[in-house]
Amino acid sequence: MAQLIVALMVLAAFTDAAAAQQKTYTYSKAVQKACANDYKKHCGEYGIDTEALRLCMDRAGHGLSKTCVDALVDAGEVSKEEVERRKASRR
Repeated sequence: MAQLIVALMVLAAFTDAAAAQQKTYTYSKAVQKACANDYKKHCGEYGIDTEALRLCMDRAGHGLSKTCVDALVDAGEVSKEEVERRKASRR
């Protein structure tokens, strides 16, 4: 019985991990338009609505165009405070 419980817990953990990997994110049309060149330049190998793209764009933060960053802020994807914090930490 204990082995069955452990097996079910392991199965549940794998199921949760698989669901997290398939999680999708949808960017607004305004963000897609404003960030199209940034996407191609920094993260073009990732699917549009994937967590991998979100992580890639986050890593590319300092290299993103002002137009893209402004659109991300306007859409609530990132706060103005976070943008300013990153600018300050770059100096």
